[in-house]
Amino acid sequence: MSTRVNHHKATPALAKALSDLSMAIGKTALDPTLKHLIDIRVSQLNGCTFCLDMHAKEAKIAGERELRLYHLTAWRESPLFSAKEKAALAFAEALTHITSEGISDELYRSVAEHFSEVELSELNFAIVAINAWNRLGITSRMEPGAMDVAYGLNKANLA
Repeated sequence: MSTRVNHHKATPALAKALSDLSMAIGKTALDPTLKHLIDIRVSQLNGCTFCLDMHAKEAKIAGERELRLYHLTAWRESPLFSAKEKAALAFAEALTHITSEGISDELYRSVAEHFSEVELSELNFAIVAINAWNRLGITSRMEPGAMDVAYGLNKANLA
């Protein structure tokens, strides 16, 4: 794969702003395990191999079970995810592939059963952020694994 625009070099202030958003999301009450699942699932949906690679490695380093990572594409049918995780994944998919109808009241109620208003907002920002990173990664065609050493992702022992 060839690298195209390097957003961090071309527009450093904008890249930093998005990085700052991601760092702020990491400091919220959002469960880090759930954040990893959202990052991976949205990256799968968007076809961003760089982000998919990075977030799968981060999840493994953080202790996520590999079987849950394998089941993530079939989360609706899998017994390995909680009702809260399933609600968040449904919300992430709906926001990633948003339709002209937007988010249905039924889906919103389902998510609101598991998340407070603040948590729901944090979840929404997490989904927005990974979608933004995916779009930058897809445009730049960053090579999966290219930042493993810099980000410490080689500790995942996934090659």
